[in-house]
Amino acid sequence: MPRPLIGVLPILHTPFDANDLIDQQALRREIDWAYSVGANGIGTGMVSEILKLTFQERQELTEQLVEFSAGRGPVFAAVGAESGKQALALATHAEEAGCDAVMATPPLTTQLSLDAHLDYYRKLADGVNLPIIVQDASGYVGSAIPLDVYVRLLEQYGESKILFKPEASPIGPNLSALRNATGGLARIYEGSGGFLLIDSFRRGITGTMPGMDLLDGIVALWNALQRGDEETAYSIYYPICAIVILQLQAGLDGFLAIEKYLMVKRGLWNSDRRRAPFGWSLDLETAYEVDRLFAQLQQRLQSGP
Repeated sequence: MPRPLIGVLPILHTPFDANDLIDQQALRREIDWAYSVGANGIGTGMVSEILKLTFQERQELTEQLVEFSAGRGPVFAAVGAESGKQALALATHAEEAGCDAVMATPPLTTQLSLDAHLDYYRKLADGVNLPIIVQDASGYVGSAIPLDVYVRLLEQYGESKILFKPEASPIGPNLSALRNATGGLARIYEGSGGFLLIDSFRRGITGTMPGMDLLDGIVALWNALQRGDEETAYSIYYPICAIVILQLQAGLDGFLAIEKYLMVKRGLWNSDRRRAPFGWSLDLETAYEVDRLFAQLQQRLQSGP
């Protein structure tokens, strides 16, 4: 039976070696570290560079995710694709590999009608026994999913089968609109990297799906919010928010460049290699500011609650 997705559920970054192959040793270190700092589960998503992986690499990454997670928490795999047939093939493989859920963006190169959205997600929901996380990643890729799609899928399949990760701007009001339109039944996850986590938490999210780079801070922030310790929450939040703002200035490229830079800085990886092509790289002055903010975050975490 699939394990529930609750709490801090980071999206892994895909490490590449000098030959542009997935570095399995670095991937294992990343996953072990994630659980050591309090991750409740783990998954893949846009910052895993799934759009730049081959079909075979996506399947291998899913298999490695399950293997290296070793039962320590629920695992979900990103299966969004440009056709329902592709997405279902990836979802079927994820179920066979042992995942607890799949997450799917709609096709990114096509402006879908409401009925086309529904058809795409119904194929997935009917094709696998796993929960489906309906992801709107239109804050940086693709187009927004209409609210009525969410509502109709939830009405048809129920809150255990259909989960949501809405990332269309404005994120906070959209979270509340989905919550209100479903009478609070929707299980909603946010993916802002932490800079909207406090606002999203107040709106009733089930969990957060950040990148790996600031995970120790995100876990501490989530725990502080759960126990109602706002003073601690905000003191952790400020350096996280400032780092994510630096990432946002260059979109998905900005997230990946800075996130991978920090994975190397943490000593988890030997290389911050990204899968080419990309349009933005980290300059020295931005790196210095990231370093200063990261040091502040680490100092705050070491001081305790």
